[in-house]
Amino acid sequence: MSDPTPASEASPVPSPVPSSLDRVRPLIRTRQVREFTDEPLSAAEIDALAEVARWSGSSNNRQPWRFLVIRDRATLRRLAEAGLPQTRALHTATAALAVVLPVDPARAISHAYDDGRVAERILVATAMLGLAGGITWVRDDVVGAARDLLGLPADRTVRTIVALGHPTEAARHPKSAPGQARLPRAELVFDERWPAS
Repeated sequence: MSDPTPASEASPVPSPVPSSLDRVRPLIRTRQVREFTDEPLSAAEIDALAEVARWSGSSNNRQPWRFLVIRDRATLRRLAEAGLPQTRALHTATAALAVVLPVDPARAISHAYDDGRVAERILVATAMLGLAGGITWVRDDVVGAARDLLGLPADRTVRTIVALGHPTEAARHPKSAPGQARLPRAELVFDERWPAS
């Protein structure tokens, strides 16, 4: 006697449960990109990235940063020129998020922590959206020019500007040979105590 259950009602084959490593792979695959196509980001994509920035954690939840969304290509190019080579990704970026912080020497360490934390989260978010980002660093000798270009008041500064865009085909390719991008795990990760020499 044949099975009366139609094929369309048969129980679906359960999909395999992804491993812990598979689940965090988007973080592992997040990388810096410094070459972008001319395709602009959509307003929805920029909004999503700004929300990720806004919801990033900060030391004691002080939320010291403010974020400038930069879409003007001329401003992006001038920022790139002002701080080469650290700002080169802004040459081809179609947008950027500048992390603006208060000038406060007493909080320099916590601000550096907050700055790095939000920049990395923006990079991860770009990868999740199928976009790309590159962290550009505004050196001490460039801060004045960047502040002028962005219209920052005297009590605000900028160190990090995340260049945003769609990666070029060349930028999608790994820069290291397979297996060469990171030191072996045995040289980086230790259990419980520092290894004996």
